[in-house]
Amino acid sequence: MDFTSDELDPRGRFEVPLKRWDSEIAKSLDAPGLLRYRSRLLGSDLSITNFGGGNTSAKIATADPLTGETVEVLWVKGSGGDIGSIELDGFATLYLDKLHQMERRFLRSADEDEMAGLLPLCVFGGNPRAPSIDTPLHALLPFAHVDHMHPDSITALACSDRGKALVMELFGDTVGWLDWRRPGFQLALQLRAAVEKAPGLRGVVLGGHGLVSWGETAQECYENTVDLIRRAADFLNEKLKDVRPFGEAVVQPHEASARRAFATRAMPVLRGLLGDRQRKAGHFADAPGVLEFVSGARVRELAALGTSCPDHFLRTKVKALVLDPAAMDDREKLIAEIAAYRADYTAYYARCKRADSPALRDPNPVVILIPGIGMFTFAHDRTTARLAAEFFQNAINVMRGACATGQYIGLDEKEAFGIEYWVLEEAKLRRLPPPRPLHGAIAYVSGGAGGIGRAVANRLLSEGACVTIADFDRDALQKAEAALVEDYGRDRVFAVCCDVRSQDSVQASFEDAALRFGGLDIAVANAGIASSAPIHETSLDMWRVNYSVLVEGYFLVAQKAFSLFREQKRGGNVIFVGSKNALATPMNASAYASAKAAELHLARCLALEGGPDGIRVNVVNPDAVIRGSRIWSGTWRRERAEAHGVKEDELEEVYRKRSLLKAAVLPEDVAEAILFLASDKSAKSTGNIINVDAGNAQAFTR
Repeated sequence: MDFTSDELDPRGRFEVPLKRWDSEIAKSLDAPGLLRYRSRLLGSDLSITNFGGGNTSAKIATADPLTGETVEVLWVKGSGGDIGSIELDGFATLYLDKLHQMERRFLRSADEDEMAGLLPLCVFGGNPRAPSIDTPLHALLPFAHVDHMHPDSITALACSDRGKALVMELFGDTVGWLDWRRPGFQLALQLRAAVEKAPGLRGVVLGGHGLVSWGETAQECYENTVDLIRRAADFLNEKLKDVRPFGEAVVQPHEASARRAFATRAMPVLRGLLGDRQRKAGHFADAPGVLEFVSGARVRELAALGTSCPDHFLRTKVKALVLDPAAMDDREKLIAEIAAYRADYTAYYARCKRADSPALRDPNPVVILIPGIGMFTFAHDRTTARLAAEFFQNAINVMRGACATGQYIGLDEKEAFGIEYWVLEEAKLRRLPPPRPLHGAIAYVSGGAGGIGRAVANRLLSEGACVTIADFDRDALQKAEAALVEDYGRDRVFAVCCDVRSQDSVQASFEDAALRFGGLDIAVANAGIASSAPIHETSLDMWRVNYSVLVEGYFLVAQKAFSLFREQKRGGNVIFVGSKNALATPMNASAYASAKAAELHLARCLALEGGPDGIRVNVVNPDAVIRGSRIWSGTWRRERAEAHGVKEDELEEVYRKRSLLKAAVLPEDVAEAILFLASDKSAKSTGNIINVDAGNAQAFTR
């Protein structure tokens, strides 16, 4: 669609949450089940809290497995979880009396990190779920049920220089205010004191952070939380009616098609420049709210302030980088802008670091804003890049509300550093499983809906890659995509319809893939066709279709892959799925076999061309991959059976027996060889062939 003025309507609105509590569902649940139900209702509504943000709790009387006595147990969302999809094992469980006893220790030491280190000593029932830093907040408040959310509307009030006055104007004396303090035991003590001082409070707004609210029942807590957020959203929507919070639009956003074209061209370039330390995946966002922000007069001012809410900040870095669109046409200028950001971030680290601070992390920007175009985010995987974009859109909403009511206040630099380089956050990072070998890699597989293609996609995904499967068969493509998404998630699987015989189709499929994931590291040319006939029965059409798919198609895939690799300047891998018949002459298959031979030689030519740019090109030659392969579901099986003088159902056994190893070759076997060539294990290999044919003397490479 084309850009319209509606996309830049300054009267952007805060989404108002709906109450979705179902008493019929609730009455059938026990206490932990009610906590899970309430948590998922809250977390699944992004007007209430961001993905992975906020936490919920309930204090539940439980029989102690050691003594049999009834004890109060705090159930609270564990570290690193998401309440929108939480299961019961996502909650940490702790003895409430032990948590209260920790107060005496804190009053002696006032060491937040030390106190966090003691939380595991309070764990109930040997629960392995790590408690979050917000656990004391829930423990010390004298309510059975507590919610801590990060709604954009409340956080906008919390990040306004008039925040305290605005909260009083909106809620009167029913909601309290606490100035910014890093989460921990001291904040929990301050919250409790505020409640004791004003027993009628329904909640407290945490400056620069979010909302804490409560209730004596799960339903009461839920409805209280939603009502407070609804009131804040309505309040801000009224304030926004005649305000341009980001200033006048100084750039007219491009039309949607032009934004897409720009992003498609820009993402591989940016990915290459930002991937100096590790491979990264990208995400592009140009929603109306993003366009409003990046096109406004205040974009550079506000981007430099960064986000405020700790959850937003952790995912988006201390500030965003704003780039002039013209920089994409001036590589030296682009390099200089990114280098300046790195230097600034390194200086920020040097100013703020302490003796016990973790080492400097990746100094590259996470969020890049381009006026008139949108927002680009890059991270170590696609999910994190997408979430960074979502969090910065949360931050845009927060800035919108804060600027409509006063001035937006970013997190103080020292406080920001204290969050980003918190020893406890570092410990959370260390608990993550080690990355798979292809973590952050981006792959493209033509013929991705067939037996070999699906096996290759599955194997690359299992090692951490993001994968685009391309195929001309829409039905098969949809089925393959659904199966892979079920196993690996929507963030890492993308399907695009492509006919490798068409240059335009191949071009479009690569552009879609690059826009989806940010670039390319691995291209597997696998789209296939097979024809069998003696020379006198081989028509010119049969000859041409074999060459159009197996030679021209592979050429087009490789050509576009080379183009992306050279834009990224980080090398790359091209792998051709060839055939034993490229080396061994078959009976009655001249069109197929000669095309496969041409394909093999093309790979060798490309290996010569790609070497100076770090682009490796290798070939896997399978033989007789019958199970799961689509080319064997057509006439090829019958034709090859006739050529060997056997029945169709005897063909697989013929191939198995003729191999030196007397083994059948499966799609998974081919995928394993491709994984090797795609990985760093073969980093010094190019122009080579791996035969996966269970042994065929005719096909020995010479």
